[in-house]
Amino acid sequence: MTDKKMAEALIFSKPESLTDVPTHYCPGCSHGVAHRLIAETIDEMGMRENTVGVAPVGCSVFMYNYFNIDFVEAAHGRAPAMATGFKRVNPDMNVFTYQGDGDLASIGAAEILHAAGRGEMITVIFINNAIYGMTGGQMAPTTLPGQKTTSSPLGRDIEAHGFPLKMCEILSQLDGSAYIVRRSLHDAANIRKAKKAVRQAFEVQRQGLGFSMVELLSNCPTNWRMTAQESLGWIEEHMIPVFPLGDFKVHPAIVESKKG
Repeated sequence: MTDKKMAEALIFSKPESLTDVPTHYCPGCSHGVAHRLIAETIDEMGMRENTVGVAPVGCSVFMYNYFNIDFVEAAHGRAPAMATGFKRVNPDMNVFTYQGDGDLASIGAAEILHAAGRGEMITVIFINNAIYGMTGGQMAPTTLPGQKTTSSPLGRDIEAHGFPLKMCEILSQLDGSAYIVRRSLHDAANIRKAKKAVRQAFEVQRQGLGFSMVELLSNCPTNWRMTAQESLGWIEEHMIPVFPLGDFKVHPAIVESKKG
């Protein structure tokens, strides 16, 4: 009896928008997942030659090494301002920022607020892991009540430190915002939903509907002092009750297109 050769089919490959370079991220961190979702979406939408990313200061400060697209580096918190300038002089380009909670909600709070208020035609990918990752695990604007960090070793005290900032809820109130949603990266089902949201945000920009932001709840095993698996469970158990997932603002044109 002759051996039968099984035909092989390629079912998995690296997105063209990602370079073949090992990243510097800690094991178990969700940055790699977020990068892949963005890269896959850019490839699927055929925008690789027409996209510019803005890298901030933070854990993702070297992300331009990992994407096979044009990238620029912004000062800490200033990615929306740089993206605004680039988009205004290159209105046909797909421009996005990729920002952590310290970068976006702390030093860059004014930048993101006014970019959304002006309705800038840019897309923001907001990685919320409730802590400062690169600089040693300090309390961030999104740190949960009672959460221990290196600068709040007894836990975040609401009376002393205030409440976590909920950026989706804040930005959704601005007239310039067209698409503001929150998703999570803690399991496969939610990762699929996150990718759909990233694609929709880019589509909003392509249609010129206004400012768009996708917040992604992410983990930080190193600074949370957890294993990767424990940290994913912590997102579901502790982060989502404080930062509920969902659509906070969707432009009417998007709703109508979905109905059609």
